[in-house]
Amino acid sequence: MHNIYKKLIKKDAVLSVVGLGYVGLPIALEFAKKIKVVGFDIREDRVEMMRRHKDPNRELPDEAFKGCDITFTSNPEDLQQAHFHVVGVPTPIDDHNLPDLRPLIAASKSVGRILKKGDYVVYESTVYPGCTEEDCIPILEAESGLKAGTDFKVGFSPERINPGDKVNTLATITKVVSGSDEDALDNIAKTYELIITAGVHRAPTIQVAEAAKIIENTQRDVNIALMNELSIIFNRMGINTYDVLKAARTKWNFLNFYPGLVGGHCIGVDPYYLVYKAKEYRYHPQVINSGRFVNDSMGFYAAKQLVKKLIAADKNILRTKVLVMGVTFKENVSDIRNSKVSDLISELQSYGVTVEVVDPYADAEEVLKEYGFKLTAQPATDYDAVVVAVNHEPYLSLKEADFKAMLKDNGDGILVDIKGIYRSKINELKYWSL
Repeated sequence: MHNIYKKLIKKDAVLSVVGLGYVGLPIALEFAKKIKVVGFDIREDRVEMMRRHKDPNRELPDEAFKGCDITFTSNPEDLQQAHFHVVGVPTPIDDHNLPDLRPLIAASKSVGRILKKGDYVVYESTVYPGCTEEDCIPILEAESGLKAGTDFKVGFSPERINPGDKVNTLATITKVVSGSDEDALDNIAKTYELIITAGVHRAPTIQVAEAAKIIENTQRDVNIALMNELSIIFNRMGINTYDVLKAARTKWNFLNFYPGLVGGHCIGVDPYYLVYKAKEYRYHPQVINSGRFVNDSMGFYAAKQLVKKLIAADKNILRTKVLVMGVTFKENVSDIRNSKVSDLISELQSYGVTVEVVDPYADAEEVLKEYGFKLTAQPATDYDAVVVAVNHEPYLSLKEADFKAMLKDNGDGILVDIKGIYRSKINELKYWSL
């Protein structure tokens, strides 16, 4: 076990990546430029795309697959040839906002069944502190009949991939690594240093690494929640929130956060993992829960504001038609998981509003399966209001005339600009932003 790193660089040992989504695929391809890799995903349709050098997540170009020593498979038996396993499966929440560890448990079972003496298992999935040692290692031991620490080593290195970000990429973000002992930490750190040009930070324990990741997103969540709450207050006062933030940002230490819809599989999920674990220690987090409440409410809040404006414009709500532009959880990505735009849409529909949705990045079948509504191919010209919910790149160049062309009665309607990207460009339309 002392020389797993040396074996990997000599290609005497193979590295596997379990789960080839936003996290797993970039890692697998980076490693495959240096060492021999097996990439495993349970969905054969996705695996087949990757064999054809296509990223199912539509994040990586075809060229990213070139020069990579990698075998893609959906057969868990193929993991047997690997000696260093990286697990990067999703860790979502269930309908009650509790951690849903089923993908992580299933992955741990698959790895446990093929685990050999001397193997390494490193988890990248975001979890609460203690999950790797309390939930995952017992599964690895039970399935393999081996003993952690003695027969195999375990580590945790939280993913820091930012979907849609072409600047802060896998290699250029410092990687936090941890191991079950000093030997494990050293081998894991050296292995990641093969692909992380920004270097690695060696955390003293696995729990510290788990906690570091979960507070990264919790901190962002709470800060955005504060901006959202300020937006609600300033809206009542008739003050533009973005004008306030622009003024406040002239101070060197003002934190640069904006109001918005907080969804996705990270910021909108991870705080619930920490809340769940805190309750085991009989502590009920007030600030974190408050932030979650505010952010989870913003889609409904924005919809209500639009309904008020439609009524004020003397519209019959039951006969109004609204276009929502963008349904993914953030700009310039195809991922629709936990998108809070769906809250805005369902709230508008609950008032009897007819809603049509367009998105240049989202997959229509996935949207229908996940949220139960269809995407419209092209916007019409008879809307009472347009909501730009996600600031996708193709939307950034739109002018007031473009929105007028979508609105009926010669462009007499309302523009809701969730992210405030048109605030200095709209002069004639009724305009509202967070």
